[in-house]
Amino acid sequence: MLKKILIANRGEIAVRVIRAARELGIQTVAIYSELDRNAHHVRMADEAYALGGQTAAESYLNTEAILGAIRQSGADAVHPGYGFFSENADFARAIIELGVTWIGPPPEAIDEMGDKVSSRLAAQRGGAPIVPGTTEFAQGPDEIRDFGNEHGWPICIKAAFGGGGRGMKVVESADDVAEAMASAQREAKSFFGRDEVYVERYLTWPRHVEVQIVGDQHGNVVWVSTRDCSAQRRHQKLIEEAPAPGLPDGVEDAMGEAAVKAAEAVGYHNAGTVEFIYQDGEFFFLEMNTRLQVEHPVTEVITGIDLVEWQIRVAAGEQLPMTQDEVAARRYGHGIEVRINAEDPAGGKFLPAPGPITKLIAPDGFGVRFDSGYEAGDEISQYYDNLVGKVIVWARDRDICIARTIRALEDIVVEGVATTVPADLAILRHPDFAAVEHSTKWVEQTLDLSGLAPIAHAGDEDADDEPLVERSTMVEVNGKRFSVKLWVPETVGVAAAPAKAKKKRAAGAGSGGGAGSGEVTVPMQGTIVKVLVEVGQAVEAGEGVVVLEAMKMENQINADTAGTIAEIKVAPGDTVGGGDVVVVIG
Repeated sequence: MLKKILIANRGEIAVRVIRAARELGIQTVAIYSELDRNAHHVRMADEAYALGGQTAAESYLNTEAILGAIRQSGADAVHPGYGFFSENADFARAIIELGVTWIGPPPEAIDEMGDKVSSRLAAQRGGAPIVPGTTEFAQGPDEIRDFGNEHGWPICIKAAFGGGGRGMKVVESADDVAEAMASAQREAKSFFGRDEVYVERYLTWPRHVEVQIVGDQHGNVVWVSTRDCSAQRRHQKLIEEAPAPGLPDGVEDAMGEAAVKAAEAVGYHNAGTVEFIYQDGEFFFLEMNTRLQVEHPVTEVITGIDLVEWQIRVAAGEQLPMTQDEVAARRYGHGIEVRINAEDPAGGKFLPAPGPITKLIAPDGFGVRFDSGYEAGDEISQYYDNLVGKVIVWARDRDICIARTIRALEDIVVEGVATTVPADLAILRHPDFAAVEHSTKWVEQTLDLSGLAPIAHAGDEDADDEPLVERSTMVEVNGKRFSVKLWVPETVGVAAAPAKAKKKRAAGAGSGGGAGSGEVTVPMQGTIVKVLVEVGQAVEAGEGVVVLEAMKMENQINADTAGTIAEIKVAPGDTVGGGDVVVVIG
């Protein structure tokens, strides 16, 4: 068995891996950016090492810094989590070349399946039907326009080396191709370090159904469960459930068998997910995620299988602990997972809402689990993913599971940042969801969130004001983090100790200058990636003026009134805060 695992990630997934390793008696090593010095995953790990930098590119995508932490810590294995380097074959090879165990699939499988183009070819070898699309990287807008004109609009431009909806743009007409391609490439480069894209037909009302598989290094591959992930916004999942409900007889088994064949076609081992789109009784291979998925716990709760434990065991050379028949016999009941994101869903806009979490009370009770990378006092940064945590619920059938999930969401308390909880409740309470009549486009095209406002909880700001005798702080020596406890008089503070986070108004959708003021403001902290106008240009109300990146998502900021651009206060690369004026319209 492995002795020490370095988790090349942060947040909720790093916490998840630390807990699984601890149960196996394995030591853990965390890495952290400048902004994550006192993050939850850092506090939990046995050791922690500084990467430097703030953005993902400066820290969690800094190969040399991570390799340095591996050498310094003496870790004999690396778990990549999801996102960042989890689907980067070059990073996997670098780990293996160090003589360190890679807790993931072979680099060759990542190359073939992590690239969404070659994965389609592998799926075809395994006999899975695929959506019409290109089998080469798109070389430019003209090629994409030709595809759309031939196969019909809309089409979808997708990051070839990504997932989770990052770097994915739906294009309605040929006129929109150039900007959509550029935006998809920027997002893909920012989040995955690669900017290649491809194009495929965009189905009109599909469901997103995926299959969790796990393989070992002895040639055994099993599919563990299906999951329905159709409740999405911006092509990113809000709610997932297992097993996928409402499928005709035989379809689930057919999907599972197709997923196993696709994995076997590339010699796959460790955990992975084969994604399909389903419409009108037919399913098509979409892509394969060569890593652990965010939604893996919803499979765990209906099977009792710890997928991270399985990852660690098969990486250490062990055989899968169960056969396909044994896995199938363990599936029971229904599971729902709700992602709690730091976004303001008011009006259905889902605007990123970074900031400090002033209060966090997890839901509890029978059949309820909460996975999070944050505690009260921690801060959601604009530079990273905005996932606060995941509520995972089990019940003996789907109707009870929906009711139990609603109760759990009514119990959760998150203060200091807006969250998606109000939108999640609207989805779960809707008859379309209960009847499994929703699709991947349902949230944005059908669900009415126009009157939605974030749930507010009254906080007790004075509850924690009493000073403590025992105080904790953190020191860093040669890049390694150490936690230190100090005993001091109650009236003495510790300058290095993290201060209690002050309440901050959640970022909203309104303009800080007031509607129609002509002073266009940004609703949240972020980075300007593109200026869409120039001084002297005439604009209409609602026309885009800048593109703001926050939490790895691009958001177009629009003019609040018609007029002429009098002043542009920002340039690409500038960091702005919520309420900052970026453009003045005269």
